[in-house]
Amino acid sequence: MYIYMGHLRFEDTKPYEDHFWKKNRITCIRGEVVRLSTEKKTLYLSDGQEITYHQLVLALGSKPLMPGWAGEYLNGIQGLYGMMDLALLEENTRHIQRAAVVGGGLIGVELAEMLHARGIHVTFLVRENRYMERILPPEESELVHQEIQRNGIDLQLETEVKAFLPSKEGRVAALETTSGVKIPTEFVGITIGVTPNIAWLAESSIETKRGILVDREFKTNLPDIFAVGDCAEFRIPFEGHRSVEQLWYTGKMHGEVLGTILGGGKASYQKGVFFNSAKFFDMEYQVYGDVAPILAENTNEVFWRHPMLHKSIRLRYKTTTGAVMGFCTMGIRFRQKVCQQWIQKNTPIESVLENLQDAFFDPEFFDTFGDEVRAKYAAEIGQNLIPIRKKNFWAFLRS
Repeated sequence: MYIYMGHLRFEDTKPYEDHFWKKNRITCIRGEVVRLSTEKKTLYLSDGQEITYHQLVLALGSKPLMPGWAGEYLNGIQGLYGMMDLALLEENTRHIQRAAVVGGGLIGVELAEMLHARGIHVTFLVRENRYMERILPPEESELVHQEIQRNGIDLQLETEVKAFLPSKEGRVAALETTSGVKIPTEFVGITIGVTPNIAWLAESSIETKRGILVDREFKTNLPDIFAVGDCAEFRIPFEGHRSVEQLWYTGKMHGEVLGTILGGGKASYQKGVFFNSAKFFDMEYQVYGDVAPILAENTNEVFWRHPMLHKSIRLRYKTTTGAVMGFCTMGIRFRQKVCQQWIQKNTPIESVLENLQDAFFDPEFFDTFGDEVRAKYAAEIGQNLIPIRKKNFWAFLRS
């Protein structure tokens, strides 16, 4: 998104400089694999090249989900996942004035911001009755809703697509909703989710379901073939989690574990504490641990929202033990390592509140709100708590 918005150049986003590959004896080939022979251990590329292997890692990623709406393959309609999609986006949005984004996930709001940054009017369609209702609690959802509208985006909730209508030239000209409303648009970004990019493996003997089936060491059903990242699906999912993990931080962890295994070491993937982050225009979002949209049985929480600014803090804990189980912040940064350790150690909620200053990660002169959160908790349980002693900044750095 930052390349499209002009904040970064493409070369700024490369993980390594161009000479890295040769220096480290890595042959980097840009091409498309169209077929795999597991018997001959050979990959066949679209340009006729054949590559044999001893061990094969399939890190195929995802592709945008297209649900089958009428007209969804008209020119000017696309998903957004990788660099090729970005190149297509540049072409599709050149000289346009109106665009629509369909789907209320993280990619959807990022695409809305990208288009808005170029002065394009954006209609943002979300079928739920509030933004990200399956992920965010109602208060955080409302904060994001306000942030989107504050930035001039036409956010339409409880709105579903029925079909896309073409122009005489065969390009999208409008979308029709299930309620019969026609919305003129010159571009549509479909951001309703992604699916593992494994269709081309259908003729192979690699076992798949939604993704490529793997164990905790990322082994497939065939020797010397592994799968990691968005395309991998755990045969035995972690309790309470999905079998396909499509997050950047889990992909990073997958790579670290498999790198150890391929290097001759022993390792097994452990899920660890859930983490995710995003940015909704000017408001940052972080979540650590279990913060479901609705309180589960035997759980409670303390939620604080700034009376004027778009900032909030939510701490979720178990009522049976008092152990903290999750954090969700809007417009405030928390330290991942601190929150992770508190959750892993089943730290009591009152101990977390007493030391909440350790979690704040905003710059030196930003306000922190530990006392406000503690006061909210104390009022709810009817008990006085000792105010947090704010740390001297230099003492904090030394610690």
